[in-house]
Amino acid sequence: MKAIVTEGLTKRYKDKTAVDSLNLSIEEGELFALLGVNGAGKTTTIRMLTCLSTPSAGNAQVLGHDVMKESEAVKKLVGISTQDTAVAENLTVYENLKFMAGIYMSPDKGAKVAEETITARIEDIIGMFSLDEVRNKKAKTLSGGWKRKLSIAMALIGEPKVLFLDEPTLGLDVLARRELWKIIEELKSRVTIILTTHYMEEAEALADRIAVLINGKVAKVGTLAELEEQTGKKGLEEVFVDIAAGAGR
Repeated sequence: MKAIVTEGLTKRYKDKTAVDSLNLSIEEGELFALLGVNGAGKTTTIRMLTCLSTPSAGNAQVLGHDVMKESEAVKKLVGISTQDTAVAENLTVYENLKFMAGIYMSPDKGAKVAEETITARIEDIIGMFSLDEVRNKKAKTLSGGWKRKLSIAMALIGEPKVLFLDEPTLGLDVLARRELWKIIEELKSRVTIILTTHYMEEAEALADRIAVLINGKVAKVGTLAELEEQTGKKGLEEVFVDIAAGAGR
């Protein structure tokens, strides 16, 4: 089964078309990068695929579920770490994780998950992200790198099948960014990941395939090798510049 399929997916805001007839097919287990300049439609695409925004036209499916007709089913399958690092500043790391676990680990019909099950899942996530040393610190006291790790950890607490990472290393220093790269690499075998980033070296290092969005449309999509062959350029930055320049001509 495909993880994500979109057909003519479109989002309009009054006179502006943010996403324009987007056609994508993403495989299960793939790390798929969405690249584009500011305003290209990356975040809007993620918002539609996670049922945070309703498409104006077209359709999309996440693991076979329609984002408009089966939004509740889709929401149970996805996790999202937004670029603005949405953590509760006055809660500790552990409290943030417990809060999200209470939301995403609650089964249907109001049944209660055993406390030990939630605790075990939180401890697994703390271990995965090496959060033990900050588990009792309030989020507002954490560095940007720790907050990003916590944000991704919160998105994973419910064991989603598809994880959306919207600019996960934005504003981080080189060391913190590389540390998050290692975590994302380890996640690749467990979950389908859709990544947006402005860092070309990040997409080059992590992505299985890459789509370049220009003005809400897919300009090119493929592996790095395929994009290099199509453009005659070497390295993702040169490829991206060539595609962006070509779209402007």
